[in-house]
Amino acid sequence: QVQLVESGGGLVQPGGSLRLACAASGSSASIHILGWFRQAPGKQRELVARISSGGTTYIADSVKGRFTISRDNVKHMVYLQMNSLKAEDTAVYYCNLRDLASRNYWGQGTQVTVFS
Repeated sequence: QVQLVESGGGLVQPGGSLRLACAASGSSASIHILGWFRQAPGKQRELVARISSGGTTYIADSVKGRFTISRDNVKHMVYLQMNSLKAEDTAVYYCNLRDLASRNYWGQGTQVTVFS
């Protein structure tokens, strides 16, 4: 069983920063792919960033240069550092884990609102 719990969302001004954190519980969490998705109203859920157990990362073009993903395999945590936030970054952000059986697990989501 895998459980994911996000934290760190909130209201921030354009140009500001937030750091999201996700705690992953369950066996062998450190070997799985971890990532962040987001979903804005009226839009599909999109992949923002992901990171393998070995540290290989993917960053979506829309946030490249502004967002950074990292993980701690000892604490079973994944983080998303968000800098230079824009209004279009407003969305619910979801933590994701993909296990070796290609099954996806999701956190409950955390709201990020960028507004002046």
